[in-house]
Amino acid sequence: MPRRLGILGGTFDPVHLGHLRIAEEASELLGFSRFVFIPAADPPHKGGQCITPFEHRWKMLQSAVRGNSLFELSDLEQKSSGKSYTVVTLTKLTETIPADTQLYFLVGLDSFMEVDTWWHYRELFELARMVVGRRPGYPEALLQEFVRKKISAGYAWDDQASAFIHPRFLPIHFIENTCMGISSTQIRRLVREGRSIRYLVPDDVMSYIAKNILYAAPEREC
Repeated sequence: MPRRLGILGGTFDPVHLGHLRIAEEASELLGFSRFVFIPAADPPHKGGQCITPFEHRWKMLQSAVRGNSLFELSDLEQKSSGKSYTVVTLTKLTETIPADTQLYFLVGLDSFMEVDTWWHYRELFELARMVVGRRPGYPEALLQEFVRKKISAGYAWDDQASAFIHPRFLPIHFIENTCMGISSTQIRRLVREGRSIRYLVPDDVMSYIAKNILYAAPEREC
């Protein structure tokens, strides 16, 4: 059987339990042999908003995945020049892994419903199998219409595979994950307001944020 590599990208500013739980559940449901978190170095979608330096986000991720032998980190985007475009990252990743490895790119339904705004987004469906997880406030009924209208009308839902199947593009899987309404934006706001973030992030991440006085100042544009 081909090896299955799960991937989750993002700014992870900061990483939280929602990120970790959906990675754990997707790995269990789809049988990943490895799961890689790839923090963005220069995300194109932030619109001028400052993000926490890569070193801090990397160290928080390191502490969050410690103890899970399936999880690992990649600094691929940090080593690349220019904006952190997903299609570029996945292309480079395919050059570093065995030829029989299947890529599975994990994304929440909220982000997936904006995938048509990503750079060269249709190429994503030739590089990796998309894995879409549920998110609060985003009706799953809209998914099929979006896939057929914005990606390709050739996609058709397959109940047995729990995925949209296409004659040319790779499948788009939909998973029934635990729906955790946690966001990094919410966590940063709580820290600014001096409120607790316990049980939203791992304890080591909470300690790191406090020790390095992250997110205490108002957010600003760069």
